[in-house]
Amino acid sequence: MDYHVRQQPLSTRDSVYMQLREQILKLELPPGTALSENETSILFKVSRTPVRESFLRLAQEGLVQVLPQRGTLVSLIDTALVEEARFMREHLERAVIRLACSHFPAPYLLKLQNNLHLQQESIHNKDNQSMFSLDEAFHRILFEGCSKSNTWSNMQQMNGHLNRSRMLRLVDDLHWENLYTQHRMMAEAVEAQDADTAERLMTEHLTQNISDQAVLKEKYPHYYK
Repeated sequence: MDYHVRQQPLSTRDSVYMQLREQILKLELPPGTALSENETSILFKVSRTPVRESFLRLAQEGLVQVLPQRGTLVSLIDTALVEEARFMREHLERAVIRLACSHFPAPYLLKLQNNLHLQQESIHNKDNQSMFSLDEAFHRILFEGCSKSNTWSNMQQMNGHLNRSRMLRLVDDLHWENLYTQHRMMAEAVEAQDADTAERLMTEHLTQNISDQAVLKEKYPHYYK
């Protein structure tokens, strides 16, 4: 008997939502961009209903704003929401990396090593889209290896403004070697089961975003609330 569960195909609504969300997070749709139900439905070759539902879902996450007389806009980055998401993420990720230091299955250690190798390739190719995805994947692997995938998924719902600021930093500064080094040292600490070092590295890694925000807001004021 085959016990494999087949993955259900995405609904049209979910597909449109996920594609729009990714475009917003990766700044392909920058803060302040006007969104049109009609134009988006034509672009995705769907009716206006899944587009309207996707806009509402993104509005609930704070990634778009529906404004009277002005229509729908990609929301500006809110530094207060960036800090709140960073605060939540720091505390959860510190706990998870400590947990990883007590038990982290070998296949997930291999996934971290493969991820680090791909990060080096992205740095060499100056591929900011790939580097952003690999940065996210590195942290997701830590959660998955600790059997905390649902925690990761729930955390992502609050990360929209934080992730856009992180993406903006990658676009603004192509010197990503420090980011890679932080990830490599965290992976080494997990493998060595050195919880104190791992937690310290994670804290430094995530609190760096605080100083970045002031610089980015001054450089890109039209992207910030």
